[in-house]
Amino acid sequence: MGKYFGTDGVRAVAGQFPLVDDFIQKLGYAALRELQEYAKSEHLKPQVIIAQDSRASGPAILAALEKGIRASGADVISVGIAPTPCVAYLVKKTGSLCGVVISASHNPAEFNGIKFFTNHGTKLPEELENAIEAEIESLQDIPSPKGALKEDVSSVKEYEKFLMSTVDASLLKGTKVVLDCANGASSKVAVNVFAGLGMDVVVTAAKPDGTNINKNVGALHTQFMQELTQKEKAFVGFSFDGDADRVIASDEKGRQLDGDNIIAASALCLKKEGRLNNNKAVLTIMANLGCINYLKENGVEVELTTVGDKYVSEALEKGDLSVGGETSGHIIFRHFANTGDGILSALQFLQFVKKSGKPVSWFADQWSKYPSQLTAVPVTAKPPLDSLPGFLSGVAEIEKTMNGQGRVIVRYSGTEPKLRILVEGKEISAVNRVMQEVEALYKQKTEACK
Repeated sequence: MGKYFGTDGVRAVAGQFPLVDDFIQKLGYAALRELQEYAKSEHLKPQVIIAQDSRASGPAILAALEKGIRASGADVISVGIAPTPCVAYLVKKTGSLCGVVISASHNPAEFNGIKFFTNHGTKLPEELENAIEAEIESLQDIPSPKGALKEDVSSVKEYEKFLMSTVDASLLKGTKVVLDCANGASSKVAVNVFAGLGMDVVVTAAKPDGTNINKNVGALHTQFMQELTQKEKAFVGFSFDGDADRVIASDEKGRQLDGDNIIAASALCLKKEGRLNNNKAVLTIMANLGCINYLKENGVEVELTTVGDKYVSEALEKGDLSVGGETSGHIIFRHFANTGDGILSALQFLQFVKKSGKPVSWFADQWSKYPSQLTAVPVTAKPPLDSLPGFLSGVAEIEKTMNGQGRVIVRYSGTEPKLRILVEGKEISAVNRVMQEVEALYKQKTEACK
């Protein structure tokens, strides 16, 4: 992670640094300068596709950002409120220089963020983010805007058509589906797509008011969606996050299926169809051990990456692989897209299930999660973990007490001031004990460094 860029763009409480007008304008200008250099050998339109989610702070951030972008000479095409993966799709389809999304994804409404996509529809590589940060640091003032600002909300319809083209409508027609749109960017698009495919759609949390995005709904708060799926006797339920780049599902019994469940089911269905490249799937280090072992036992090799869907994307591209993603529901079906897409993933998973002739619950029952705990410890600073004397070696010693039947992962959040500790193991008592010991060790080591 850099000075300003986290695991998924620049993110903060709206109105607080770095999400203030002066910085946002410099970010827009610096990013376009570097992206113009990055893609100088390709024949691209000097334009940038921009979308935002439903947060009240979005329009003000857009106003500052487009000035900085236009100062570089590029035109700005605003497509209004739209899912993050919509921008990734439109950038490639239109041959644009890059794309930008104003969103804080799953975070509460007071947060916002800015994330960029290359002309290939991928998140920025770290070296490009580092170059943008260096450019910002060197800026005093930026030139007056030269490019034009245009609006084209109709282009989102092209994205909807693309999504519908990825599945067999005759297979899905009449299927009863619950959609939780998180009062976010999927509120219109997801409904249009599922209804457009002839499904019987029950919709909740699709009335954004600028302040209710992700509020007790969406991919981080799926309980209501799960209960509604069971109550409505729906075939499946889906919860998207605020910018619709992730999805969590429910079976007909109201049980949650997270990203691990969806990836595992999809990978094995692709393998059965002979479409799982190199018989390998990509997961992150946060994936549940139960999922990893289940895939391996069924002949699917697993590659683990650090957290962040851009790292999953890079691994998929490098290995020419078919599917991968995160437990949180960022899932990439590389044949169709280079970035996480909640609506696309929901459609692909649903099609696999319908082809199987089995209920969603069958897929939920194929493997069991190892007991785990994920704790977020608030921090005021993020000193490199290897700079804390004895911390990482101490964690390794604590992990050894699980006798090879578990693991411990510690990392800083890329989007929040928190240290995340994940402990997994076969015995919940060992998991609880190890979690307490690791958390105590971190606090001890950071206190000692003050």
